[in-house]
Formats: sequence, C-alpha cells, structure tokens
Amino acid sequence: MPGQSVKLSKGSSLVVDSIADQLYGILRDRITSGVYAPGSRFDPNSVTTEFGVSRTPVREALARLEHDQLIETRPRSGTFVARPGVTDVHEVCQLRKGIEWLATGIAAAVMPLPRIAELRAEVVEALAYAEKGDYEPFFVSDTRLHTEIVAATGNERLIRVRSSTEPFVQWLRVLGATGPHRIAGSTRRHLEILDAMAGRDVAAAQTAAAIHLDEVEEWTVADMESHAITT
Repeated sequence: MPGQSVKLSKGSSLVVDSIADQLYGILRDRITSGVYAPGSRFDPNSVTTEFGVSRTPVREALARLEHDQLIETRPRSGTFVARPGVTDVHEVCQLRKGIEWLATGIAAAVMPLPRIAELRAEVVEALAYAEKGDYEPFFVSDTRLHTEIVAATGNERLIRVRSSTEPFVQWLRVLGATGPHRIAGSTRRHLEILDAMAGRDVAAAQTAAAIHLDEVEEWTVADMESHAITT
C-alpha cells in the first residue's frame, strides 16, 4: 500500500514502495563515506536485521551496489566492499571527460553570466580556505561547479550518467584523494574553464575541461600508486 512504512532503528522509517531505493542510498553513502572500509566483509543478513526488512529489497539494493562496482560477490567467500583501483580511476575519469567536454561546450554558450561569476567567486574563496587548512569549501565548490556545468545542458540523460560517477568521486576523496597538493592545480583549471565560459569561448572552455580531467586522472593514479589514497 502506498505510504505504508516500515520501522527502522532510532525511530526512522522507510516507505515500502521504495525500501530497496532507500537501502541502496544508505548503504552507498556508508561505503563512500568510509563507514564500511574497502575490502571489508559485507553481511546482507545484518542489513535485514538492522532495518527490519525482508531479504528481497536487500538483494535489490546489493544488486545496484554491485552494478556500481561498490561491492563484489566472490564465489564461496561472500560479499565484500570493493577496493577501488587504477582501472576504476581510468574508467570514471574517461567517462567524466567525455560527458564534461560536451557539457562545458554547451554551458559556455548558455549559462547566465551572473551565475558564472558566482561560481568563480566560490572557487576563489574555496582556495583561500584551503590555504588555511580548511578543504571542505573546495570539495563543495568543486562538486557544485561540475554539477552545474552538466545541469546547464538541460540533458536529463547526460545529467543522470554524470551523477552516477559522483559516489565514486566522493569515495576517493574520503580515502585520501584531492589533498592540499592537488587543490591549487584544480583551482587553476576551474578558473580557466569559468573565464573561458564568461568570454563565451566554447573551444577554450572545452580544452581547459579536457586538460583538467586528464590531470585529475593522472594525479589520482599517482596518489593511489604512492598509497596516498588508502584502499
């Protein structure tokens, strides 16, 4: 019945029609926030017990997590939180590059100039905070900038595909990516992208976006191979 709910721990509840969706969101966030460590055993039975739900929505949620490559099931061993590797970084960055190169070209032509100016001010302010040791404003600004550029296309399919990469990006941040030694470089590219967009220079904006994603891939792989990112 629509609207019926199931009781969860600590007084929260899930709507029956979307139990699998909400379980997926909760478990995904626990993985990408580091609550569940990479390589740790994932016990589906503990999920059914914790949330007081049947195995069916749990199986559906786990199937989506496995599709996202956040967990993996090993024959005769069980289910485990995945360990992100170099191949994952290559694949996600290549996907982002394809999407964001196109999106940046569209956004450069249509995003309102006042909004471009606001995003630029956020980038500059975030760098100032980072230089004082507070990196959270950079993460917020970085996410908003890339999200709004894709959103400016108005292409719902493009937006959905790009959003599917965000949990992985967040996961790498929690594990140690985007440290202070990378923020200045990313900020420089962000400003190049926005300045080109402000000048309605589509080609320059797309070039800066492509270089930025190539650098992000290069830096992330280097940090992973040096164990700056702990997986």
